[in-house]
Amino acid sequence: MAALSRYDRWRDRAELPLTIAAVVFIVAYAVPILDTHLADPVVRALSIVSWVTWAAFGVDYAARLLLARRRAHFVRTHVLDLALVALPLWRPLRALRVVTLISVVNRRAGSTLRGRVATYVTMGTLGVLLVSSLAVLDAERGAPKATITTFGDALWWSITTMTTVGYGDLYPVTFTGRIVAAGLMICGVALLGIVTASFASWFLRRVADDEAAVQQATLRDIDALRAEVSDLRSEIRQLTRAVTPRTPDR
Repeated sequence: MAALSRYDRWRDRAELPLTIAAVVFIVAYAVPILDTHLADPVVRALSIVSWVTWAAFGVDYAARLLLARRRAHFVRTHVLDLALVALPLWRPLRALRVVTLISVVNRRAGSTLRGRVATYVTMGTLGVLLVSSLAVLDAERGAPKATITTFGDALWWSITTMTTVGYGDLYPVTFTGRIVAAGLMICGVALLGIVTASFASWFLRRVADDEAAVQQATLRDIDALRAEVSDLRSEIRQLTRAVTPRTPDR
């Protein structure tokens, strides 16, 4: 087996620390949103934690960029990573760092298509719901005529929006909240498409497996019939020899 490149070694070693940093980042981002009565020192401490963990992702991106053999190709194929590093410029979307967790869990899910799809759908759904709920609550709470003022409201709104139900009892009134809503709608449609395609693929695979099993059984029956016919022919030849009168010698 070929030796791992410096890029691969860095990525493997950084995987666990970045996973932990992602969890810490999400917690530090979520706590001030969920609890608005925190003391100022606590808020500042959580802000420092957020910036430190964000810096860790920035260092990781820079290191992978430097270690990549084709840097221009790396930038083109890792746009999402660059966007995640730049997210602190827009506070409501910082929670998208949960994408890091989804990527790591997906690599652990195995090589089977079913395992990867199940992982993407499960983690993607939970991650998107968490991200959108925190982001829309952060954007909406305190806005004039806001209808989303608690995390429960935000979570309910995220679920109804993601499933395209949209009761209309809760809705964003700020520009940022509407951007979050648009992104959530797109994610909901995309996840629905993934589930539908996965189910269709599973159904077709089951049909193909059943047809293959029937075909194998038919081939086995044909082979058995051929063997029986061959045995019958052998018996007929033996019987023919037995009943055929021999010509007397002169």
